[in-house]
Amino acid sequence: MKTVYFDNAATTSIRDNVIDKMSEVMRLNFGNPSSTHSYGRQSKSLIELSRKRIASHFNVSAAEIVFTSGGTEADNLVLRSAVRDLGVTEIITTKIEHHAILHAIDQLKVEYDIDVTYLDVNANGDIDLLQLESLLQKDAKQLVTLMHINNEIGNTLELKKVANLCKSNNALFHSDTVQSVGHYKLDLQDIPIDYLAASAHKFHGPKGVGFVFLRKNSGLRATIFGGEQERGLRAGTESIHNIVGMDEALAMSYKNLETESQHIKAIKWYCIDRLQSVFPNVSFNGQSGDMEKSTYTLINVCLPISEAKANMLHFQLDLKGIACSKGSACQSGSSQNSHVLTEILSENDLQKPSVRFSFSHYNTKDEVDYLIDVLKEFVED
Repeated sequence: MKTVYFDNAATTSIRDNVIDKMSEVMRLNFGNPSSTHSYGRQSKSLIELSRKRIASHFNVSAAEIVFTSGGTEADNLVLRSAVRDLGVTEIITTKIEHHAILHAIDQLKVEYDIDVTYLDVNANGDIDLLQLESLLQKDAKQLVTLMHINNEIGNTLELKKVANLCKSNNALFHSDTVQSVGHYKLDLQDIPIDYLAASAHKFHGPKGVGFVFLRKNSGLRATIFGGEQERGLRAGTESIHNIVGMDEALAMSYKNLETESQHIKAIKWYCIDRLQSVFPNVSFNGQSGDMEKSTYTLINVCLPISEAKANMLHFQLDLKGIACSKGSACQSGSSQNSHVLTEILSENDLQKPSVRFSFSHYNTKDEVDYLIDVLKEFVED
């Protein structure tokens, strides 16, 4: 059976050279980085070299990069410590953030009784910067947390504009950049953001490792306690092979960014064109159908399919070997409704099947053609 992987926003396959690099480290560099003998020093050296290389991609110092188990831990570290250690009393966000943000905030509300303000989101999934500016006039210690690229609908935030707005109003700014790191260049000397979260498995690196950027003298403190690893900000023996793998994957992503991004853009546009030609009434959720206002890596499609067939669409795609993500908030048998689509779609559109297709440089136009054939056959059957 033909198989097609169109779920790269969920996770990406690991590059072969990254696997080779990780395997080499696992074979040769097993020393504990906290040990003072030669085995430990070799491992420590690899970690610090990776930290330096990763920092260079963002034009920051190595001391501002802290390794974590992924984006979720990075987000939690920032939010929890900002409230606990920096005296943040209000968090400004939206209801279409990743659950790593929303659920962490829910817990902080319970523990610290903080104020949380959710920005309005329009039918396209965009926020109103004038509303944000107005909210920043309050006399309170505020933290703004807004994702750079929405993982479901692909909307892109004007990161620099928001960062400057927060800075001019003495508010802290954190962004979950899990969907953008490795796919977009971010110069953090030019963008005055305070905190940033990233995860390796979103840019063809290993799972279980990521990092958080903490602006120098951030004042944040550890949320995991134990040893003094990561300058006391994140206890636990470092996963050397994962850190080196993340470093290699990020280096490769940025080295090949121009050619690979052009390839992925062509795949996205081709998919949009084929969908529109076969399904004239197709629509794209959020800004995902607009290359200027969304990431080039994904589309979220609302298909004009009857409610009776809608419930079987995702199952049928899987049966035909096509991997993608269900996006509709109202499909029977689904225990995980899309909080993003629930916020932006009408009740009528929520009854239609929405599917996220996300692409990588490994995808081809032939795979798009196969997807269209499967969808067409399903609809006409």
